[in-house]
Amino acid sequence: MPHGHVHESHPKIVKRLKRAEGHLRRVIEMFDEHRSCLDLAQQLHAVERAVSEAKRTLIYDHVDHCLNTAANGTGKSTVAVVDEFKAISKYL
Repeated sequence: MPHGHVHESHPKIVKRLKRAEGHLRRVIEMFDEHRSCLDLAQQLHAVERAVSEAKRTLIYDHVDHCLNTAANGTGKSTVAVVDEFKAISKYL
């Protein structure tokens, strides 16, 4: 797989993950503060959703890029694009 490529969505995804990272650190602090399980579960759910949305954005952006590449006949062969599409789609 190629390395070093950047999609337009990557900076936004990194920003979202950094927010989730800070949020997760706060959840760990909440455990140390002996917060209620309901509070902890709610906050963990929020972190989980943030990471899931980052993953979804990454995959959709990549699939869109691959389909455009295949449709325009630029870059990789159609077979390579389809193989990559299949490989990344298992993470949806």
